[in-house]
Amino acid sequence: MKKVFVKTKNVKNFITMMNNLQQRADGVPGMGLLYGEPGLGKTQAVNWWAMKNDAIVVRCSNLMSVRWLLSEVVEELGEMPYYSTAESFKLIVQKLINDPRIIIFDEIDYLTSEHNVIETIRDIHDKTNVPVVLVGMAQANTRLIRYKHLYDRISEIVRFEPFTKPDLNQILKELAEVELTDCAIKYIHSKTNRFRQIVKIINKAEMLAKANGLTTIDEIILKEVVKDETTDNEAAEASN
Repeated sequence: MKKVFVKTKNVKNFITMMNNLQQRADGVPGMGLLYGEPGLGKTQAVNWWAMKNDAIVVRCSNLMSVRWLLSEVVEELGEMPYYSTAESFKLIVQKLINDPRIIIFDEIDYLTSEHNVIETIRDIHDKTNVPVVLVGMAQANTRLIRYKHLYDRISEIVRFEPFTKPDLNQILKELAEVELTDCAIKYIHSKTNRFRQIVKIINKAEMLAKANGLTTIDEIILKEVVKDETTDNEAAEASN
């Protein structure tokens, strides 16, 4: 499989959002929201963009406290967190004012019931004026609306949508090292719309092609690959 990052329509919308946050006019709040169903490549897009733009990415966790969140941000800034939450907060503000960097909080769903943590994220934005992006699942938008002071600061919202057929064609063309026929591509689109599953199918198709000396995979051959993938998924679910 080729080691490239595929810029689907979703990714292009995300890039536009990030550019808008960076280039916003004075007085325009700088918070963004990226959300959508799992498996559509949100985290991959965030990590790719962050690496290219020296952004800070904090992955939120279940039961995360204010102190825990601030410690994660401080460490991403290359500093040692204080025991005192107040001192850690002051350090973050000072560092970001002196050297502004975008902060992205992934898996924000874990924090949507934690009022103090959500308000702390808002405070970081207000005190530093750096763009702050929240990334979550399909219900993240609805859950965050409850926090009016924070939601009013969200000036850019992007929802990752299921892949269209052109998206899938692009993903397969740029990632797959074996040719897939039109009927094979159509079959994949009918079976899955999740990036992770598509990548697994490509990987198995390439392994099958290599083992059998094939240069092209059609629908008939691909059905066996998808069948094996479905069996693997069912076994994994049964073991959980």
